Amino acid sequence: MTLLWCLLALAAAGDRPAEVTWRPAEPRQGSFAVVTVRPEPGGEPVTSVTGMLAGQPLHFAPTGDGGWWAIGAVPVDTRESLPLTMTLERPGADGEHVFHRIPVRPAAFPVETLTVARRFTEPPDSALAARIAVEFAAAREVSRRSHETPRLWVGPFTRPAAGRVSSPYGVGRELNGTVQSRHTGVDLSGRRGDPVVAANRGVVALIGDFYYAGNVVYLDHGRGLVTAYLHLSAVDVAQGDTVTAGQPIGRIGATGRVTGPHLHWIARYGSVSADGLSLLELEVPESRQSAVGSRP
Repeated sequence: MTLLWCLLALAAAGDRPAEVTWRPAEPRQGSFAVVTVRPEPGGEPVTSVTGMLAGQPLHFAPTGDGGWWAIGAVPVDTRESLPLTMTLERPGADGEHVFHRIPVRPAAFPVETLTVARRFTEPPDSALAARIAVEFAAAREVSRRSHETPRLWVGPFTRPAAGRVSSPYGVGRELNGTVQSRHTGVDLSGRRGDPVVAANRGVVALIGDFYYAGNVVYLDHGRGLVTAYLHLSAVDVAQGDTVTAGQPIGRIGATGRVTGPHLHWIARYGSVSADGLSLLELEVPESRQSAVGSRP
């Protein structure tokens, strides 16, 4: 399949293919990245771009100077490289198929030992298992539907709480002596009642009281990007609200499966969870920062 994509790309573009780049140049496991496409100098313009990365569609937007860009996420278990497939449309021509492999830098994820109430580590009974499944499905549905939402976020992303990182993304979780999971969010320390703010503009897609996550708020930022805020002691928004970057949406708490007050912050592109701190570092083209319903 790799050879076929390359041959198709060469046949369509001749000896002057479009320039495809990504930042970071070598994204680490479990991080966000920006993919950029630019037509070759003097060549036909690119009128649209579609693509796939890690099984998720990429939503390309114009840069304003003839190029196109999109964000995506690298799964935490990626080894060595990640395939990127795209189709470029040009006036009066068939779609140009492009294939690249994005090199992925390994990340060192330590194992963290925690002690929690036994009820959170014992196998759930049928009623509890059904509740957990419903909550899991609701959260996944937010991510699925986000691909259908217009882009709402604009400008750089904001850290949602002021506290230090008490548990980073990707850490292996040993609960009561048994490794049971990997940490797919970032824990930010704080006192009960400290403010939690939206990482960027978005719509409140889900509010709930989850068994493991406690009081939660899920924000749909559009075009596949979702952030979630867990273990809250209070929620200050309603489902359907549109919020802006830095707007208070809740308060740090200790609801659900926790060892103490903190914010568990999740960042997800489609079904791929990635390190929210890497979202803060994204280098996004500045020429088309405006989003739906916002000022340029």
